[in-house]
Amino acid sequence: MADELRLAPPKRASSTPAPSRARYVYALLVLVPVALVVLVLRLGGPTTGAGESGGSADRAHAASGTFAELLLALAVILGVCHLTAGLFRWMSQPAVIGEIVAGILLGPSLLGLLWPSGYHQLFPADLTVPINTLAQLGLICFMFMVGYELDLGAVRGRGQTVLTISHVGVAVPLLAGVLLAQGMYGSYARDGLGFTAFGLFIAVAMSITAFPVLARIIAERRSDELTVGPVALACAAVGDVTAWCLLAVVVAAAEDSSPYGVVQILCLTALFCALLRFAVRPVLERTLSTRSWSRGTVMPVLFSGILLSALSTDQIGIHAIFGPFLLGAVTPRGSAPVEWAVGRLRTVTEALLLPLFFVFSGLRTSIGLLGDRQAWCWCLAVVATAMATKWVSTTLAARGCGMGWEESLAMGALMNCRGLTELVVLNVGLDLGVITPTVFTMFVVMALISTVLTAPALSLIARLFTGSRAAPR
Repeated sequence: MADELRLAPPKRASSTPAPSRARYVYALLVLVPVALVVLVLRLGGPTTGAGESGGSADRAHAASGTFAELLLALAVILGVCHLTAGLFRWMSQPAVIGEIVAGILLGPSLLGLLWPSGYHQLFPADLTVPINTLAQLGLICFMFMVGYELDLGAVRGRGQTVLTISHVGVAVPLLAGVLLAQGMYGSYARDGLGFTAFGLFIAVAMSITAFPVLARIIAERRSDELTVGPVALACAAVGDVTAWCLLAVVVAAAEDSSPYGVVQILCLTALFCALLRFAVRPVLERTLSTRSWSRGTVMPVLFSGILLSALSTDQIGIHAIFGPFLLGAVTPRGSAPVEWAVGRLRTVTEALLLPLFFVFSGLRTSIGLLGDRQAWCWCLAVVATAMATKWVSTTLAARGCGMGWEESLAMGALMNCRGLTELVVLNVGLDLGVITPTVFTMFVVMALISTVLTAPALSLIARLFTGSRAAPR
């Protein structure tokens, strides 16, 4: 049988080779349908369609154009922020200063002044909403990290000193801010706004210390060079918590002018804080300690919690930034998956989302609003009052608590740093209508000057006292 199979003649091959058959199939089933499609399109149909209108197509085309504009704007924003941040690092300044400056450079203060057509082409009006949405998303993530980085345990070891310095650094600027607001109210308050909300906001804006920027400045200096660093961090933490509580009162007063409404909002806020502290935190502690959380699980849970906490405080009547801040404060530390998730969140927020917040703040800052002598005089008054009251009050408080003059002056310089936290507060006030764009610009100038002077002031204080110690008696 095997021999028969081997000797059997092969079957006769088809008279038509396979490639030729493939060409026939292609012509029949590809070219003919395509030709018929062209024929039908050429013959056409009714002059106008009788069905639905083309509004959806127009909207899709407009959305496509907006998306392309957004991609271009994001690329420019991130590139300019990266360059200015690197420049300010080279000048021994925090990178956040460069990013704030980038926002001002891209805004109406410079780009809009020197090249109006390019400014409006890069940032058309329809980009305001998507840029603001992304900026607010970055802001709530940032506020979660601010709460997470707060180490209120450091206060227990220092007690009365930290409490005294931090609260002096809030109370004295509060008083100065209220007095300054009395003079500004007639010329720079929004029509119909009561003095209480305006005065309280100006006072709170005067009392802010930028805890995150302060932490980065201290981290860049050696511990033997800045011995007062841990105390300053603890004071900034307590001071910021106090300032955020006061800002919540301002927001409640601005959202509801009736005393009953304000009390109701504050009671709901207190209930939300209690829920986080006595319900959410114990659940997080138990689950993180009893089960193995994977990185892929922690990240979506953490981000969902940030969004829901922001939604909760927004619905209560205070700003959405408070929910993530409080959630960060109660989130347990020490869990490896949580630390990994927070690190990844910090990378995305600081590299991609926060620059959008800086630029959006820059788009709302117009130095041209300070066009007359009166406005510039009030701007200088804001800068001088904010810096003098914060620096002098905390220096004297530190000295009164037993610190030496070098440590006390360094404490005053550190507590005078405003930075990003001031911009957060100012944007809240502008969104609520508590301050006008002119007042917003004045305080942005104050935040920039006070933050830029922090590092040089620390170096100058160190050189002065090093020289005095080295000088012969």
